[in-house]
Amino acid sequence: DWSSDVCSSDLVVLTKKTTLMQLKIGSKAPAIKGINQAGKKIKNSDLKGKKVILYFYPKDSTPTCTVEACNLRDNYKSLTKAGFEVIGVSADDVKSHDKFATKQELPFTLLADTDREVIEAYGVWGEKSMYGKKYMGIIRKTFVIDEKGKIAAIIDKVDAKNHTKQRSEEHTSELQSHSDLVCRLLLEK
Repeated sequence: DWSSDVCSSDLVVLTKKTTLMQLKIGSKAPAIKGINQAGKKIKNSDLKGKKVILYFYPKDSTPTCTVEACNLRDNYKSLTKAGFEVIGVSADDVKSHDKFATKQELPFTLLADTDREVIEAYGVWGEKSMYGKKYMGIIRKTFVIDEKGKIAAIIDKVDAKNHTKQRSEEHTSELQSHSDLVCRLLLEK
């Protein structure tokens, strides 16, 4: 399905209509695919049987996105020890991701989703507002995916400075942190 929008310059812009499903805990996670900061193709089969922390962020090298990425970097050893893969996703290109990952010494994958296929599949492309101006962009959100490919937790209101320890209050209020979630997922095996 295609729809058309008229821009102020009287040009007709065709955009592909997508039906966004509301993802919930227990839902099958949409496909994760794209190119990482090293130019390597990432696809679902690479992640089969793995637990994933999939976080969406607006833009490389911006203050809040850098704080969030560095919080995950600083806790990366404990996350991988618990069996998690960490993947960050934005609409930035491979070159931007490579520069960001190198400068911040990020040990995890940054997926370049320039066509917003993964971003839209996870429902994180939406209207935002800054200084009273509305625009479309990536909504900061994190999904924890279990080894069966199901969504185990969703963090809607990300606290960039404390992201790794953050509670997923709306969806898993009994859990105190990602660490508790990790223990719970491991015990369910």
